[in-house]
Amino acid sequence: MEQYVLPILFFLLLGAAAGVLLTVASKLLFVKNDETVEKITEALPGANCGGCGFSGCEGYANAVAKGEAAPNLCKPGGAPVTIALSEIMGVAAQVQEREYAYVKCNGNCEATEDKFVYIGTGSCAAVEKFYNGKGKCTSGCHGLGDCVKVCENNAICIKNGVAVINPELCAACGKCVKACPNKLISLVGESQKFIVRCSSADPGKITRAACKNGCIGCGICAKKCPVGAISVSANHAVIDAGKCTGCGVCAEVCPMKCIANLAK
Repeated sequence: MEQYVLPILFFLLLGAAAGVLLTVASKLLFVKNDETVEKITEALPGANCGGCGFSGCEGYANAVAKGEAAPNLCKPGGAPVTIALSEIMGVAAQVQEREYAYVKCNGNCEATEDKFVYIGTGSCAAVEKFYNGKGKCTSGCHGLGDCVKVCENNAICIKNGVAVINPELCAACGKCVKACPNKLISLVGESQKFIVRCSSADPGKITRAACKNGCIGCGICAKKCPVGAISVSANHAVIDAGKCTGCGVCAEVCPMKCIANLAK
């Protein structure tokens, strides 16, 4: 009988001792969670998009709690999150202007065409490696949806060969900006009134041969702008959103009709 009882008692005592040691260790090694970080993390949307400049929501929460980052950098969260984080930190809320992503290309199927038939991987990044894409315009949208795949808000779709973003659904996380191999997508402020729907830097003759909707850098918009908000750089018209008054003259005089009214 003893040959069974003694081993059982030994293991029971050993288990009890181990339990006591673990309890003591948990007390001695316990690291108290920062309640401020927890509150901030709970207030964030959990998108982990990196749009704030940090590795994710947890990294941003730690930075805000330490005073190393402003409470208004969460673009997907917008004004509600900025206000919530500011209240947690006990500072005045400084709400930034809402932004959304915009595709600066209007090279749809009616305006341009492919130079070869692509049957490879259905990815913009993949087709870009073949002679800068399948389209005649090497600066345009490939239309294979790399931006669509990374968007978690279903804000992007491919229409008539070009990616189109719904501003109402866009959270301005910036994932699509990083995904586009031709760098056609940028974040624009809600107050921005007009934008050039083209990203070609080729000379006007080449751009016009590749796309009927492309900017040819003629400079008419720059000459007609009453406030000097437009310039031509690298064969391409550029609108200074800070100077633009939204008069719409540039859109009216553009011979290629490639300047869009963002209010519409």
